Amino acid sequence: MKSLFIDYLNDNIKLEKYQMIGIMCLIIVISGIFGWIYEFIFYYFNGGMKDFYMQGGNFLPWINIYATGAIMIFLLTYKKKRNPLLVFLIGIISTGLLEYISGFIIYNLFDGLRLWNYNTEILNFGNIDGFVCLRSVLFFGVSSLILMYFILPLCIYVSVKVNKKIFLTISLGLCLSILFDEFYNLLIARFSSLPSACDIYKSLGFKYVRSTFK
Repeated sequence: MKSLFIDYLNDNIKLEKYQMIGIMCLIIVISGIFGWIYEFIFYYFNGGMKDFYMQGGNFLPWINIYATGAIMIFLLTYKKKRNPLLVFLIGIISTGLLEYISGFIIYNLFDGLRLWNYNTEILNFGNIDGFVCLRSVLFFGVSSLILMYFILPLCIYVSVKVNKKIFLTISLGLCLSILFDEFYNLLIARFSSLPSACDIYKSLGFKYVRSTFK
């Protein structure tokens, strides 16, 4: 593993197409779950450590914006991975822009809808319009380091060690399960009479952080 990590930093690993596909799938799955765990823990403390809150809108513990951010960081920093400080700074800037632009677009397209609102949260120093704050981008910067120096090398290691068919079957299967869950809750449940994940979890007594309007 150590020698593979050194080869990874020095760009001495030549990945086949199937490995890249599987690795991208794993990044989507792992980063979305990582984000869900972070928000699950954070909102427990933000709510005064009285209740646990579900986040995201899926049956599975996964949040899409974290997966989007992870893919973006991977693409922006892969060739710069020998410089952790640069990876950290790119992670902060790119995810900060992603978060602000996403929040701004949602707010303006959907009549003041906020899926997150740093105006009402703890540790919201550096808050800009409720869409982004210093705490969030610092966390994303640290997460960028975790992605590029732990998660990605581990995914590469697995892709090298595991049989090609098994690796692709598992990575694609996990990713497609997550994406179907997302597709169902974003579109199918919304435009049909079928229940969404939020409806079911709320009926079971789970609490959600409320989306807010103007």
